[in-house]
Amino acid sequence: MARAVWSGSLTFGLVTLPVQLATATESHTVRFHQLERGTSDRVRNKRVNERTGKEVPYDKIVKGYDTGGGEYVVVEPAELDEITPGRSQAIEISGFVELDAIEPAYFDSTYFLQPRKEQANVYGLLRDALAETGRAGIAVMSMRQKDYLVAVHEQGGVLVMHTLHWADEVRDPHETLSNLPPRSEAPARERKMASQLIEAMAMEWNPHDYRDRTQERVRELVEAKRAGETVEKAEKPPESTNVVDLMSMLEASVDQARSSRTGTGRKEKAARSKAGTGAGARAGTKSGAKSGTTSGTRGGTAKKTAGKKPARKRSGPDLGGLTKDELYQLATEADVPGRSRMNRAELERAVARSAKSAA
Repeated sequence: MARAVWSGSLTFGLVTLPVQLATATESHTVRFHQLERGTSDRVRNKRVNERTGKEVPYDKIVKGYDTGGGEYVVVEPAELDEITPGRSQAIEISGFVELDAIEPAYFDSTYFLQPRKEQANVYGLLRDALAETGRAGIAVMSMRQKDYLVAVHEQGGVLVMHTLHWADEVRDPHETLSNLPPRSEAPARERKMASQLIEAMAMEWNPHDYRDRTQERVRELVEAKRAGETVEKAEKPPESTNVVDLMSMLEASVDQARSSRTGTGRKEKAARSKAGTGAGARAGTKSGAKSGTTSGTRGGTAKKTAGKKPARKRSGPDLGGLTKDELYQLATEADVPGRSRMNRAELERAVARSAKSAA
């Protein structure tokens, strides 16, 4: 279990919920010590007076703000302690915004919120309400002698808190970047082909499909040197695409993506058929339902399971046979809030509720 980095209360309206914060991430970067070449002697950093070259003890160090021209405004540690906030005891939510309205550039660090055992019901109430509405609570809190703008929302059945950058910390991209083309500069044919490539390469997000290859190669290098071996050098990055060849490269990319997807789809279908849950079984279910027969349909299954309650009739489609992408499309058409963060089961329930309320 991760150690709590903050304890206090989360308040919204007149409701107070005691919580603890735990960091949501941990670095997997390979760490090195500094050594003197040819020895195993550690190299340490020291605070040294740049004029005299002598080491300065920590209690003799003050902070100085550079005003230019070699002039400094000196600030004592005690003076900073008097004006900076102490650790706050509460995350006071001032209001709720659409989570999708917060631009990604504003997100900084992420924390998980954990309740006390006796307050689990209140925690669950706020979590489920935020998931249902697709909103995030906004608050300002103090931690580590700093004020933080934070957003609290539901993710994966847990309340999550993000520290956010302040507005004046986020740069305007149009002032920061140069050589940005206007939106309508690309030819319509190329834009259409680029859209087709994106659709052909569409997939579901799964972070476990990716890994930090650089850190893996660093570990391989360490192990190889330990064993007296060598490792291959990394491949050179691909060259930039020539503008003249852009259309042909797009067309070739679309063909490659489609053929790759077709091959993947065949493998998945074969695997499902082998497991007894192939697409043919679902097709039989749908065709049976259309022709009015009970063979392979939910109704036929219900007859075999005597003693169980009959399944409730749905006015909408057979949600159990839809893919997550198809469920997401239905959720989009029904304008289900928070749909972009739902897993497949949550999407199915949300679409079912929407269909029921519409009926």
